[in-house]
Amino acid sequence: MSSVVESAVTALNEKLDGGFDGTAKFVIEDEGAIMVDSDGARAGDEEAEVTMSADAETFEAILSGDLNPTAAFMGGRLKVDGDMGMAMKLGGALS
Repeated sequence: MSSVVESAVTALNEKLDGGFDGTAKFVIEDEGAIMVDSDGARAGDEEAEVTMSADAETFEAILSGDLNPTAAFMGGRLKVDGDMGMAMKLGGALS
């Protein structure tokens, strides 16, 4: 597991505080994937209701609060595949 994925898992678990009602996958280009569900965040690459993809810089900016997930999506820096409602719900939890 890359250090980017490790630090992202830690940051996501702090932000989500107890998990997420659904399944989501973050794919960080050239680094790996993170699963988010009712158990919290962990490194993994499984089926999910929504998959969000971005480069490491974009993902780190979203986690640090420097970039709003919706703005990242609208600007083409974050790609979403699957349940858009689930993506919006997770985006709200991260902002």
